[in-house]
Amino acid sequence: MGIDKVKSTGKFGRVAILMGGPSTEREISLKSGRAVYESLKNLGLDAVVIDITTDNPDENIRLIKAQKPDCIFIALHGRFGEDGQIQEILDKIDIPYTGSGRLASHLAMDKAASMPIFEIHDLDVPRYKVMEDIYYNPGWKVYNSLGFPLVIKPAAHGSSIGLSIIDSAQGLDQAVALAFSFDSKIIIQEYIRGREITVGILDERPLPIIEIMPKNKFFDYEAKYQAGMTDYVVPAQLNEAVAKKVQGAALSAHKLLGCFGCSRVDMILGLDNRPFILEVNTIPGFTQTSLLPKSAKVAGIDFTQLCLKLIELAYEKAKNKSCV
Repeated sequence: MGIDKVKSTGKFGRVAILMGGPSTEREISLKSGRAVYESLKNLGLDAVVIDITTDNPDENIRLIKAQKPDCIFIALHGRFGEDGQIQEILDKIDIPYTGSGRLASHLAMDKAASMPIFEIHDLDVPRYKVMEDIYYNPGWKVYNSLGFPLVIKPAAHGSSIGLSIIDSAQGLDQAVALAFSFDSKIIIQEYIRGREITVGILDERPLPIIEIMPKNKFFDYEAKYQAGMTDYVVPAQLNEAVAKKVQGAALSAHKLLGCFGCSRVDMILGLDNRPFILEVNTIPGFTQTSLLPKSAKVAGIDFTQLCLKLIELAYEKAKNKSCV
């Protein structure tokens, strides 16, 4: 479908971009939402932005209905955007929306829920333990059976917020306390030495692999969002067999959680070339320089085409749902 045809037919109706949100990833979401809005407006589509500031369902329903959208483009990151809550609201008011549904979103956001699913289906994941705050006393010493280094992170947060990598017992309790300050459930996970990679999935097909080479110790918040702090190699320099294995694992992780439309699967490629699944992001960053658009561009899909494809898939999902 050419750009002129999109302009002339108005086939997408009014598209409302949901952005912002009440999570710790609000500022990143605003950037994603604005990028999508500008792309769609430049194309001549009837697009509006809706700044979500609360997780109150009734208030959000009123806010969304006031704009009378035909379709929703979700650019909300973190809690309320990626955890299934906004998807449940949109299902309730029966408006097509981009990306995965409620259950897949919830499973992907909660790493304590998704990791066992990957394990059961023979995908490699780092050894890990889940800790909940109701069983945690800040005065206790945390028992570590996984060795060092360790990765400690909130179970249901993104953008490396609250994440620590520690090399000895000295920093363990502090790292646990930091993770608990963001979530009631945390992951304590072995550190896998290897190459940090990510694979975008679009319309049930893997995109070119990206290798992430941060200048910091790891791909933390600063490395992700401050210009010049990370180098990206796309496509990653891997032999064909390893690349197919990585892309196959990413697609399997996406499908096992029931994801739809797009996702981004973050992994560590171990020293033995085994891909270890870290997490699946159902609403990855959506600026011109974000990882999913970077990968799509190498596959010949520019940012505007990517946005349009996700809107098309949203309508397709709604149509198939109505036929069930």
